[in-house]
Amino acid sequence: METPAREKEPDEHVEKDPLLSEAKIAHVVVPEAFITAATPAENVDSPASWRAADGTRWLIATAKDTHRLVVYDGSTGKQLRTASGPGPELGQMQRPNGIAVIDDLVLVVERDNRRVQVFQLPDFTPLLVFGADELKQPYGLWVRPQKGAYEVIVSDNYMSPQNEDLPPPLAELGQRFKRYHLQRAEGGWKASLAGTFGDTGEAGAIRIAESVFGDAANDRLLLAEEDVAVGTRLREYGLDGAYRGRDIGADLFKAQAEGMALAQCAGGTGYWIATDQFKDRSVFHVFDRKTLDYKGAFAGNKTANTDGVWLDQSADDRFPQGVFYAVDDDQAVAAFDWRDIAKALSLPECRVE
Repeated sequence: METPAREKEPDEHVEKDPLLSEAKIAHVVVPEAFITAATPAENVDSPASWRAADGTRWLIATAKDTHRLVVYDGSTGKQLRTASGPGPELGQMQRPNGIAVIDDLVLVVERDNRRVQVFQLPDFTPLLVFGADELKQPYGLWVRPQKGAYEVIVSDNYMSPQNEDLPPPLAELGQRFKRYHLQRAEGGWKASLAGTFGDTGEAGAIRIAESVFGDAANDRLLLAEEDVAVGTRLREYGLDGAYRGRDIGADLFKAQAEGMALAQCAGGTGYWIATDQFKDRSVFHVFDRKTLDYKGAFAGNKTANTDGVWLDQSADDRFPQGVFYAVDDDQAVAAFDWRDIAKALSLPECRVE
């Protein structure tokens, strides 16, 4: 019996898989600290991490085909447990994609349930789901704390009603991103839609939307434009959702702009890391946090075809200056010691804010 073909995402319809071996991108090689055991049946998409009360680092990844979360020891890569499973009810999931951890909360985007679900750690207690009334095909998210609450920005990659392989006309892209207000309420939690945004101009629109990440200190959102037909790159928006008129990496990304992370260092300095999703080995471009000037690129020995990434700047014995996680070819998660990245790219020490 043949194994069913894996469903293609909207950003995967290309004539030929791009290869780093053919792209001539200048980069340094940073060996992976570890790569978790390969589990192809999971179809791993995105990672996030959390520090338990005993100091243990948990690495949590979404598994699209098994509709659950896979939990690893974030310092060794050993699988610890799984959480959730397929279904539409609270505590169940359908095709989880983006994930974020903040405080003791895990927020997971479910593409096929068209919602975001919130779990509480360490027990993965389901708290609430939201967004099903507005979201059509959600993928990524970014969460930031606000006074007594959280703001959650979710990318919504709805496609053309006439052709599901194509984005809709520019005029219909004004709701590419949904903004939610999440807060505690009597007896639990509540979330409400606080607005939508998306540029509808030729220069600033996001045709294929998945990855979104922000830097509140610099009033900046970076949005990955994954449509290779118009040129994959990062677009700079403000936290207000307005396009700033600047693109980053238009001459750098040769495969597809994907997952992003932000290193926040003392004095407001730091670095953006953004993925270029080659099928043979992923490249991670590094930019200055303030100026967005290019600092260089690195790749692992093996890590390839990366969707989501996550940077954990907290210290432990294994990773004294933090660890960068990147999904490897839909079946594992790779870890990179920040010290190795900084040394390879000659980056100054990043003391955490």
